[in-house]
Amino acid sequence: MEILKVENLTKIYGKNTTKVVALDHVSFTVEKGEFVAIIGASGSGKSTLLHLIGGVDRPTSGKVFIDGEDIFALDDDKLAIFRRRQIGLIYQFYNLIPILNVEENISLPLALDNRIPSKEELNDTLKLLGLTERRTHLPNELSGGQQQKTSIGRALITRPTLILADEPTGNLDSKSSDEIVSLLRKSNKELNQTIIMITHNLEIAKCADRIIKLEDGKIIGD
Repeated sequence: MEILKVENLTKIYGKNTTKVVALDHVSFTVEKGEFVAIIGASGSGKSTLLHLIGGVDRPTSGKVFIDGEDIFALDDDKLAIFRRRQIGLIYQFYNLIPILNVEENISLPLALDNRIPSKEELNDTLKLLGLTERRTHLPNELSGGQQQKTSIGRALITRPTLILADEPTGNLDSKSSDEIVSLLRKSNKELNQTIIMITHNLEIAKCADRIIKLEDGKIIGD
């Protein structure tokens, strides 16, 4: 089942002599339950692509369909609601709220939607993350790996259509990186979660089912 369709996606910054084509008519599809890695050098357009898929930015031209929804046909308010409910975002920098504990940070997307996770749902997520014993800890009481696991939990708790991970191991040592990649793989397999991960590390990309390579804003390998 096709869960994502990217159609002739183009993003241009600036004009005339300052014109930069960050993405150049990129098209591909992703099936439900796929784990896709997008690789490329710095400046290849991979982060731009991820932000457009996530509705964080709007394209110069082209379309993105998520579960059949043309996301750029939505106005800003409706897009924000769609993004909160259907897309889980994981960043290189954990973006946790420092005054909220692990459990509260994970539950935040639901709280913003006036929803409360069930006790079972929250416990299952904490168990999957290996954070059951850390549920009441604040971010500054956690290791880098534990903070990133918390941000993954925040992305998972809504059971979104897509999880988008932007260099999720970029700030971590090799041991913590391996744990994060294993956790993403586990959520992909056990929860049938569709994941698109940006990375510059080919070894990390190899854990995915499929690797898309970008260069100068174009797909050169899939």
